[in-house]
Amino acid sequence: MAKLITLKKMAESAKLASRTMAMANTEMKNHALELLRQNLQSSHQAILIANSEDIAEAKAQGLSPSMLDRLSLQGRLEGIIADIAQVIRLPDPIGEVCERPGLVGELDVIKCRTPLGVLGVIYESRPNVTIDVSALSLKSGNCAILRGGSETLRTNQVLVMAIQDSLRAAGLPPQAIQLVQTKDRAQVRKLLRLHAYIDLIIPRGGAALHRYCRENSTIPVITGGIGICHLFADETASVEPSIEVIVNAKTQRPTVCNALDTLLVHRGIAASFIPQVVDALRAKGVVFKLDNAAWEIMQKQHAANCQLAQPGDWNQEWLSLVLGVKVVADVGEAIAHIAAFSTAHSDGILTETAANAARFVKEVDSAAVYVNASTRFTDGSQLGLGAEVAISTQKLHARGPMGLKELTSYKWVIRGDYAIRP
Repeated sequence: MAKLITLKKMAESAKLASRTMAMANTEMKNHALELLRQNLQSSHQAILIANSEDIAEAKAQGLSPSMLDRLSLQGRLEGIIADIAQVIRLPDPIGEVCERPGLVGELDVIKCRTPLGVLGVIYESRPNVTIDVSALSLKSGNCAILRGGSETLRTNQVLVMAIQDSLRAAGLPPQAIQLVQTKDRAQVRKLLRLHAYIDLIIPRGGAALHRYCRENSTIPVITGGIGICHLFADETASVEPSIEVIVNAKTQRPTVCNALDTLLVHRGIAASFIPQVVDALRAKGVVFKLDNAAWEIMQKQHAANCQLAQPGDWNQEWLSLVLGVKVVADVGEAIAHIAAFSTAHSDGILTETAANAARFVKEVDSAAVYVNASTRFTDGSQLGLGAEVAISTQKLHARGPMGLKELTSYKWVIRGDYAIRP
């Protein structure tokens, strides 16, 4: 890797590179991505060695199991590389006409997509973010300055070396993707103030990181990625398929933001449904936080792994094998609970009643709203975006998984025949 340079110099070079990236055609960008895919394959062993060293140091420093899981690329690298091939196949959004008012008086008017410019991405653990952000940034003609956590520095150094080698070989500026290589946390604050060069800040991490970026940045910030996710099983839910969805949403990967945190159950089925859910999940090591009604049901079963929920438990993103369970009177009470405690990430209903599904979809104001499906699908790759740079839970510019189109802005192009305004 190149010697350390100042953040300002890094940002200046990224801003300059963004002009070249904005002009790169689809063939050049796809060629760089294909070279990246090949380079990651050939560097597979080196990446995993660096990652194992990061994991060993993180364990010694006492990082939580959820952070260690997010840090690990073991068994996941092939899937990350495969996502690059999917990004290559996606249409290039740059230059796409997204609106064509057509002739307005003497003028021919269109609105077309352009790159955002330079992204500042600040994230914890998750070295997969390094590849996802880089692939989507390159395809959408953007540049990115990456500030990963100190716990994943070795892994990110190897990954960014492969990225920059691919850019260079494709005739594109390696400064399009750069890594902040110092562990000094003061650099984050400096990064957030480089508004002359960076166009958008994307934090990936916990609530404290998002809050810090919002409060200290002079650059627009995309917030999200914190998920207190709910499923509501109404009185007509098909029992066995619903339990399969709940098990998947809670246990398929419990340390991520789209894993299930709270299960709401209609009181009409609670007495039979909740014990079946507990039996299915307890075998996988899940611990349950039960409201009073659910607690009374499970006390009759003498069930282990069950605890009476405390008021603050409904505000928890568990990121572990813990599930809140609450009995509600109807779909209206379920929606009210979600409105009070959801982070507007991913929430769903399990039902066979079309009217309940329609009401839930209309009234639940989350970035992703599900009917009879696991919340684990809130993912750029799963939803056909190739990958994602973040999951936005705000409402301006982008919402939900941020793929290629979410990394674009637009410009108005107005053509006339030496037209003047009367």
